[in-house]
Amino acid sequence: MRIAILGAGRMGAWLTEELCWHHDVMVHDTDLLKMKYFIKVHRALSIEEFAEFEPELFINCVPLGYTLEAFDKTLPYLPKTCIISDIASVKTGFKEYYEQSGRAFVSSHPMFGPTLANIRDLHEESAIIISESSKEGAAFFRNFYAGLKIRIFEYSFEEHDKTVAYSLATPFASTMVFAACMKKQDAPGTNFKRHLSIAKGLLSEDDRLLTEIMFNPYTIRQLELINSKLAYLTHIIRQRDYEEMKKFLDSLRRNIGE
Repeated sequence: MRIAILGAGRMGAWLTEELCWHHDVMVHDTDLLKMKYFIKVHRALSIEEFAEFEPELFINCVPLGYTLEAFDKTLPYLPKTCIISDIASVKTGFKEYYEQSGRAFVSSHPMFGPTLANIRDLHEESAIIISESSKEGAAFFRNFYAGLKIRIFEYSFEEHDKTVAYSLATPFASTMVFAACMKKQDAPGTNFKRHLSIAKGLLSEDDRLLTEIMFNPYTIRQLELINSKLAYLTHIIRQRDYEEMKKFLDSLRRNIGE
């Protein structure tokens, strides 16, 4: 299959390197240096070159927040038969955009980042394919993810964003609060060092990506839940209520399946 990829950031580069071994891939990024080390790949100096390449699948990998704008700029250079796709972490507005485009589409979300994941062994990672996607597009990504032993889930656009608010925004918010309270530790414990490593990995991500995930319409409910649990824990600590603390810890163990 001829595949055009826009954006050679971490996820775009990962997809380019994975797909080029079995497909004819062309990639473009406004930062031309990001394409410097690709092999077996056509490097497009502009999106206009997609027109001559005539891709069968277009994967939009630009930073979250610019995705729909990038579609608008690129669609004129894609054949009408080309399936268009995204890997965005938040899908707000995407359903309406795809419907008005009149094109076959597939929307998916690898629920991991090349920064923190072991990209040589992804069997414990997950990916979501949006159920409203075209059959051909969904089948392509289903086969691609399955070939890497990635666990696959199918959700609607709305279900996806609710899931992301829970599975991404909640730990992101917790890590941000940890970093906000950070101070130098001369003798950091094991748990502190683990949290610090997670925080460094998170904050190495693109600011726009982190912002858009936190601005997911469903995130605020998760933050309200975090605040309520923190208020409850604060109350227990202030009262030095050993019995209530035992109940709280037991509930936490049940939540994580212990």
